[in-house]
Amino acid sequence: MTAVRTLVVWCPDWPVLAATKAAGLASDVPAAVLANNRVIACSAVARAEGIRRGDRKRSAQGRCPELAVFEEDPARDARVFEPVAAAVEKLATGIEVVRPGIVALPVRGPVRYYGSEEAVAERLIDQVAAECDLECQIGVADGLFAATLAARRGMLVPAGGSAAFLAPLSTLELSPPGGPDRADFVDLLKRLGLRTLGAYAALGERDVASRFGADAVATHRLARGLEERPPARRRTPPELSVTHSPDPPLDRVDAAAFAARALAELLHEKLAARGLACTRLGVHASTGNGEELGRVWRCAEPLTPTGIADRVRWQLDGWLRAAPSARPSSGITKLWLDPVEVVDATALQLGLWHGGREDPGTGAERASRALVRVQGLLGPDGVVTGVLGGGRGPSDRVRLVPWGEERLPGADPDAPWPGRLPAPSPATVPAAPVAAEVLDASAAPVGVSARQRLTARPSAVSVAGGPARPVVAWAGPWAAEESWWEPSGGRRRARLQVLLDGVEQTALLLVREGRGWAVEGVYD
Repeated sequence: MTAVRTLVVWCPDWPVLAATKAAGLASDVPAAVLANNRVIACSAVARAEGIRRGDRKRSAQGRCPELAVFEEDPARDARVFEPVAAAVEKLATGIEVVRPGIVALPVRGPVRYYGSEEAVAERLIDQVAAECDLECQIGVADGLFAATLAARRGMLVPAGGSAAFLAPLSTLELSPPGGPDRADFVDLLKRLGLRTLGAYAALGERDVASRFGADAVATHRLARGLEERPPARRRTPPELSVTHSPDPPLDRVDAAAFAARALAELLHEKLAARGLACTRLGVHASTGNGEELGRVWRCAEPLTPTGIADRVRWQLDGWLRAAPSARPSSGITKLWLDPVEVVDATALQLGLWHGGREDPGTGAERASRALVRVQGLLGPDGVVTGVLGGGRGPSDRVRLVPWGEERLPGADPDAPWPGRLPAPSPATVPAAPVAAEVLDASAAPVGVSARQRLTARPSAVSVAGGPARPVVAWAGPWAAEESWWEPSGGRRRARLQVLLDGVEQTALLLVREGRGWAVEGVYD
């Protein structure tokens, strides 16, 4: 199936534009939006100062002390974007908000009215500039995916030319910022030598399905310039729409958010009962003065109840907190949600281990939100997770990553590591090495020679100045000489495993560096 000819309106760096516009800052002020203490978006002025996505807050402010910093706020992004969507809608009907910063619409209707795709693009650029004082870029291509990438380049791709347009682009485009997270899959394609969309598209669809799975089939269709899903869209029955008539009328954002959550749960239950999931959501409202409001949100993945509630809340926030001239003249008396497009809910099927009727990912999402809240209280480094990587000692191999950041190992775990300890690794690694003493049968200290050999057979070990405990068994030493080419001579260490006798036998990992031993790990 040939993809639908689609036009995309894209506002570059939208999170930053929304933040500065809401704060009333001038466009020449360098600004950045942060999540988990890292830059996720920055303005062109900030990029000129050397700021890049992924930079830490302290590093970014060190490069540009006058940098204006804002926290990520999806509700703010959606609220400020509503006037842009309304401005586009004045010239073309049937628009869909893909996410704040991106609007998509079928180009066929506007072309019939304005004469050509070039004329439509010019009119929309002028309209957004006049109505919202913002710059935008237009892209036209076959299909939403190709049109979005064309908008980022300000291109009008000829009909039938999407596959050729996509072919030289990097497979990184399959996991764009703000879109579906396919970073692991893109990395796999890169390691397989498939670095461009054209190389990926050249694979057979049957081979992709058998090797990678369902999501890869969808990305493979995108790389070929086709629609993400085959043309099996079903017409949604009217009874799937859900309606709420608030009393009193909604005129406050907090009350609207509460109503959005209840409606989202109801819509999800109705769809789930029929084995369906929503991918395009219509949010509609009417006011006491007879005003009719409506907006369609297009989603890359089937929506969970939380996803539905977020989009409804964002949209109500945009309507109720708009400029006085664009705000409804009275409260909302009727609110209804319409699943414009639905798909089979297999994408949301729970694994056996989830159990219950809880929607997929809710538990993980709840835990994630709780950790983010704790992180807000303790700081970004207050909540960390361990990532196992390469190294010789247990403390070298574990990297603590702040919650929300990319879980990358500190060193390549597959690289050769001469002197690395054999499995298993210690169950407990002290935050700081605990001093220890290794003694021979005559209670004399045991050291390590220049050839990395023990000077005597270990007979007892004393930890932190405590009584010496007999050694039942021992193994080692494992020598590690690092950075020997440095003028300082690098770092020389030797590790020793010992099993100590006592009421309960204890297995320790000892390390010697310089003239002393220390406990580096404890085995279960």
